[in-house]
Amino acid sequence: MQMKCVAIDNEPWALELIKKYVSKIPFLELLQTSADPVEAIEYLQNNQVDLLFVDVNIPKAIELLGSLINKPITIFVSAYKKYALEGFDFGALDYLLKPVDFERFSVATKRAIELFKYKQYAKHDDEDCLFVRAAHKTIRIQLNEIEYIEAMVDYIRLHLVNEKPILTLMSLKSIMEKLPADKFRRIHRSYVVPVSQIREVQNKKVILFSSIELPVSGNWRLLIG
Repeated sequence: MQMKCVAIDNEPWALELIKKYVSKIPFLELLQTSADPVEAIEYLQNNQVDLLFVDVNIPKAIELLGSLINKPITIFVSAYKKYALEGFDFGALDYLLKPVDFERFSVATKRAIELFKYKQYAKHDDEDCLFVRAAHKTIRIQLNEIEYIEAMVDYIRLHLVNEKPILTLMSLKSIMEKLPADKFRRIHRSYVVPVSQIREVQNKKVILFSSIELPVSGNWRLLIG
């Protein structure tokens, strides 16, 4: 797993040092170095960047970084300790003092890759689960545990494989917005089923692997074709 990184510093020697250090770390790929924060921010807005090294002393650098919607993991670099608090207030992962030695740089980047991996795994995990409110608490449901979903006036009932159903205050429309469209189909005004649970489709019904039969009606018949 590699992290794509960018370095922003108005001192050429500092950029050369970061470039040299990055070349020694296998999991880092340096995409760009820049002395101009405006140019760098434009690059960040239009490219996928995982890690950013930035000199906190550059005028407007913090304000420009704050304008980013998707902020990369950030490591601040500075010749002055007094900016450390400002860096951590911004949410920086680490703060390196110039001149940065390689051992300290290596420690910071190892922290960065650990955080990056965690975020990647957490993101993947979130894509495979659903959070709903039920019985005055928030419940995490794995998508592969859902057998089918049933509408019940103001509530929906999530029927689970080998578990008791869960009743939550939500509409089928709203839960469909949370579910991956390629994995779930609405087959009726009252039913949503995971594609993985469908054993066969007959004229006006869907038969699940559990042998449960659910009706298919109206335009929803087209969604399972």
